[in-house]
Amino acid sequence: MPGTLDLLILRVLAREPMHGYGIAQRLKALSKDVLQVGESSLYPALQRLLLDGSVKAEWAPSENNRRARYYTITKSGLRHLGAERAEFDQLIEAIRRVLES
Repeated sequence: MPGTLDLLILRVLAREPMHGYGIAQRLKALSKDVLQVGESSLYPALQRLLLDGSVKAEWAPSENNRRARYYTITKSGLRHLGAERAEFDQLIEAIRRVLES
């Protein structure tokens, strides 16, 4: 569903700042390997979130001492997350009602 990746990224970043590879790995782990987000989807989504002010980024050394860009959710991003989550929950409920009818 369009916009779902942005929602998932914001939810992961609401827990802690993370670099792109870490975000992809966290999504994979939390979904029990169902969600496998590739670079071609992840980095454009992160760029969109940067441009709309939902996240900010800074360069820092990673766990293996390599330079990585760490993303942090902003206050605007937390509001965006709340609004997107409410809309997503409403959509899921509507789909559930249709499937159970």
